[in-house]
Amino acid sequence: MNCLKKICITLFLFLIIFVSGCTSTYASTIPDTYSSACLLMEESTGKILYSKNANSIMYPASTTKIMTAILTLEKCNLSDTAVVSHNAVFSIPSGYSTASLVEGEVLTIEQLLNVLLIPSANDAAVVLAEHIAGSVEAFSDMMNANDAANVLAEHIAGSISSFATMMNTKASEIGCTGTHFVNPNGIHNENHYSTAYDLALIGKYAMQFPTFKEISSKTRYTLPITNAYSKEDRIFNTTNDLIKPNYSSSPTNYYYKYATGGKTGYTDPAGQCIVATATKDNISLIAVTLHGDFTEDNLSQRALDCKALFEYGFNNFSMVSIAQKGDVASNMKVPNATKDSSSLDLLYSDDIYAFVPNGFDTSSVTPNIKLSSTFAPIAQDTVLGTISYDIDGSNYSCNLLASHEVYKNQFAKTAMELSLLLIFLILLSKVLKRKKRRKNYRKKPKK
Repeated sequence: MNCLKKICITLFLFLIIFVSGCTSTYASTIPDTYSSACLLMEESTGKILYSKNANSIMYPASTTKIMTAILTLEKCNLSDTAVVSHNAVFSIPSGYSTASLVEGEVLTIEQLLNVLLIPSANDAAVVLAEHIAGSVEAFSDMMNANDAANVLAEHIAGSISSFATMMNTKASEIGCTGTHFVNPNGIHNENHYSTAYDLALIGKYAMQFPTFKEISSKTRYTLPITNAYSKEDRIFNTTNDLIKPNYSSSPTNYYYKYATGGKTGYTDPAGQCIVATATKDNISLIAVTLHGDFTEDNLSQRALDCKALFEYGFNNFSMVSIAQKGDVASNMKVPNATKDSSSLDLLYSDDIYAFVPNGFDTSSVTPNIKLSSTFAPIAQDTVLGTISYDIDGSNYSCNLLASHEVYKNQFAKTAMELSLLLIFLILLSKVLKRKKRRKNYRKKPKK
């Protein structure tokens, strides 16, 4: 009996060690992904955590609409209105999603953005593009242009001849090198392409707009009654399964509780695409998957890939504090300062956090301090230089501020003034003596 007990205890301990080892191995294992191209990026730093064919040219499908949204948010007010053109309604090929917009319908930019990003309405993209670029003729060679994109183009740029040119210019400004847009919605065109890395940059740029973050996180939207559409029956659901709450245990439940938004895409040539975002604690991630399909079990590869990438990022990386605002970074002696104020602390102007792999030792990192000319007098909180850290391939920096007011030492000035005064008195004394001699010489009687 005792022997059996010992065997059971041994097996139990072995099981605990085995499970712990498996858990640790899983947490540090780079995930396998289905999609042809994938990328995982940390949003605040742009650090790449996972990359698979990230610079390969791919068709982006409706993830294109992120760029249309960016230009709209930069060039329009949400309360501005745009008119749905004939081209916006009738230029969308069969099989592509629309918001059932009506020719002559007047909609606000905010309404158009909602149907652009939530149900991925291609007509809304054309309307926006026409509104921003200012001419329908600019899209005469784009048989697949969106009505929403056209409206936006006319409204914003007016005299700009091509919304696609605006898109490509903005992509270049953001840092994209493998992207070329020819329409505002992603309707298939062989000359319309991007890369997983470029789309991550575009997604990162879009996340700086609170309106984009708010709209892309919605799961449902109703387009209200307008001048040309009298019913409130245009109800749209998000195409992003990662943010749809779902309490079923079905394998097709792709809901991910940390997902915050993004934009999906699909055409037959492009396959399943997505630029997805997720936030856990103080870490925000961007995942891009392109040219996905369905598994043998008929499961969405892009959804499975995103969840695997997000879990990998959250489980294996951390945001750690390097310094806090107001902490002392260094101390210096200020030349020509008074004795009481010459010892000056240099303070961090902001918090510094570094995004690093779990277990990374940040204590051994040496800061690089660059100071400007530091001579008294110095006012409190004056920027005196910068401090930076190169950590795991990324640079983190902030300004250095003066902790207190530094007063100029007046001794040298006083000594100089006294010296000048003494010289003046000596010269004056000599002049007076000389005058006195002359006077005495004149008074001396002649023999």
